[in-house]
Amino acid sequence: MLMPEPDRDSLAKRERIVEALRAIVPGEGVIASQDELRAYECDGLSAYRAVPMAVVLPSTTGQVAEILKLCNEERIKVVPRGAGTSLSGGALPLEDGIVLGLGKFNRILDIDYENRTVTAQPGVTNLGITKAVEDAGFYYAPDPSSQIACSIGGNVAENSGGVHCLKYGLTTNNLLGVEMVLPNGDVLRLGGKHLDSEAYDLLGIMTGSEGLLGVVTEVTVRILPKPETARAVLVGFPSNEQGGDCVASIIAAGIIPGGLEMMDRPAIHAAEAFCQPGYPMDVEALLICELDGPAAEVDHLIETVTSIARQHGATFVKASQSEEERQKFWLGRKAAFPAVGRISPDYYCMDGTIPRAQLSHVLRRMQEMSEEFGLRVANVFHAGDGNLHPLILFDANKPGELERAEEFGSAILRLCVEVGGVLTGEHGVGVEKRDLMPEMFTEDDLNQQQRLKCAFDPAQILNPGKVFPRLHRCAELGRMHIHRGQIPFPDLPRF
Repeated sequence: MLMPEPDRDSLAKRERIVEALRAIVPGEGVIASQDELRAYECDGLSAYRAVPMAVVLPSTTGQVAEILKLCNEERIKVVPRGAGTSLSGGALPLEDGIVLGLGKFNRILDIDYENRTVTAQPGVTNLGITKAVEDAGFYYAPDPSSQIACSIGGNVAENSGGVHCLKYGLTTNNLLGVEMVLPNGDVLRLGGKHLDSEAYDLLGIMTGSEGLLGVVTEVTVRILPKPETARAVLVGFPSNEQGGDCVASIIAAGIIPGGLEMMDRPAIHAAEAFCQPGYPMDVEALLICELDGPAAEVDHLIETVTSIARQHGATFVKASQSEEERQKFWLGRKAAFPAVGRISPDYYCMDGTIPRAQLSHVLRRMQEMSEEFGLRVANVFHAGDGNLHPLILFDANKPGELERAEEFGSAILRLCVEVGGVLTGEHGVGVEKRDLMPEMFTEDDLNQQQRLKCAFDPAQILNPGKVFPRLHRCAELGRMHIHRGQIPFPDLPRF
C-alpha cells in the first residue's frame, strides 16, 4: 500500500505552519513534538503508520474554519480525525499534512423530545447519545461494536451501521442535519430537525464521504422510543451453510428482526471464553436474532423464527427470558472483536457486503480460501443485511504473514463484488480498499466521483491518498479533448 510522496515544499513550511496554527488554537491546542505525535500515527487499521507534521485540536467551529482556510491557502494537506477507531485507515496521517482532531467537540447541544432529535458535536460518542436520552425511554439506533468509543462525527464520515441497522437503518437513515466547514473555511448547514433536507441531497453526499469533502462540526440525529418488548434468540447450527440459508429464509418470510447476527465456531468459542454469554460450544454457526415490538407480536415471531430454524437443521434454540439475559446474549457479539484478539497475536478485520442469498456460498469459499492462504479466519457479521466482517488471524512477527493476510482480505473483497456485492458496508474504503475500487467501478465511474470531490475541494487538501486509487488533478478532470482542432459538438453555444 503506497501513499502519495511527501511534498518537500509543504515539509519546508512546517515551523511556520505550526506557529500559525498556535495563533489560531492557543495553549495546548497544537501538538508538534515527535514523541507526542506518535499517539496519532495510525487509526484502528494499525498495520499502516505515518507521523504527521502536526496535530491541531480546535474547540470551536470558528477555529476549524480558520485552520482549513490557512491550510487551503498554503496547500497543506489535512486529515480529519474523530476517535481514531476507523478500520479502513480513514484517519491515517500524512507526513506532509496535519491531523485535525475533533476530540474537544464533545458536548450534546440540544435534546428535543417533541421532535425526537438530538444535536451533538462530532466528538460525542455513539453510545453517549443513547445514554443522554435513555432515562426518557429513547435511544439512538445505529450501534457499531465500537459504540462506546467511536464518535458520531466519525459515524457520519463512514456511514456506520451496527447490529440494529437491518431494521432501523445506517447512519444515513438516522441523520437529519449537519454543520460543516468547507476546505476554504466557509461554514454550511445542511438539513436540520425537519424530516428531509431541501433541494439537492448534499446531506446524503456528505454521509459516508470519509473526510474528503468537508469537516463536520455539528450533527443532528433522529432518536427513537424504546420498543415495548425486545427478546433475542440464540440459534445454533451444525454448519455455516445452514446458518446462512436460515438467514435468507427469515428475511424471505417477511420478518425484519431488530438485529440478525451470525458467528462461526472460532468466534463463538473466543466470545464464550472472554465474557461467558452462554453460547453453545457444540455448534459450527450461531445466529442471534432479536425481535422487538408489542409482546404478543414478539412471542409470535419467536415461534416463527424457531420453526424456520428447525427446518434448516438447528440443533440449539434458546430465547431470552429477561432483559438481563437479552443483554448477555448481545454481550458476546459486541465483545467478539476483542475476544478474538485473545486467540491470535494479530487479526485483520475485513468489511464487505453481499446479497443474503449468497451467504452460504461465500462462507464456504472463505473456508476454502483459509486453507489456500494458510491462515485461520473467524466470522462475526451482520447476517441480516449481508455485511461481512471476516477476521483474518495472523502473526505480524512472522515474515510474510501480514502480506498474506492482506492478499486473503483482497480475495474476499473480490469475491463479494463477484457475487453481486460491494467492497464495504460500514468501515469505508480509506486506504484499505482504495486499490480495489477498479474491481467495482470503471474509470469513468471513478473520474465522475473525483469531479464531485473537486466541486468541494478544488485544492485537494482533504484526506488525499484515500478512496481513489489514482487521484487526478481537478484541471485534468475538467479538460476538454480537442481532436484536429475541433472541439466536441461545435454547434453548441459556449459561455
